Amino acid sequence: MRLTTKGRFAVTAMVDLAMSGGERPVTLGDISERQKISLSYLEQLFGKLRRRALVSSVRGPGGGYRLSRPMSDLSVGEIILAVDEPIDATQCGGKENCHDEHKCITHDLWTELNRHIFDYLESVTLSDLVEKQKQSGSTDSVVELVDRRENKPRVFPETV
Repeated sequence: MRLTTKGRFAVTAMVDLAMSGGERPVTLGDISERQKISLSYLEQLFGKLRRRALVSSVRGPGGGYRLSRPMSDLSVGEIILAVDEPIDATQCGGKENCHDEHKCITHDLWTELNRHIFDYLESVTLSDLVEKQKQSGSTDSVVELVDRRENKPRVFPETV
């Protein structure tokens, strides 16, 4: 199982949005600049987040995005699922056909791992992440991602 940049960036952008305090709408351009995430990629992610009612948009001058619910009511698991990020460690995608059209001998292990991962992600809220950032006293962090072309870690600075 791996969490792709889609899920990571969605959570990062939502934490950025939550850290604004909801006083005014936040533009995707501002998030893009702070987090070094492509604006067009954020537009795709926020379209999905809006359709799942995790954010709301405000049009016009001074417009942007706001959280649609209190940050304590928005879980990391919900964000990841909203952007169509699968959380699945099984080889068969849960279809139980990974070994000659039958369930493999480790299928139940991976299914149980999926459940634990999802339960953990559901237990962490945006509020938890914002609070940890405030307690750390720093808004600088580093995300390590794999460069698929070279298959080696790359480090991208981000502000969360």
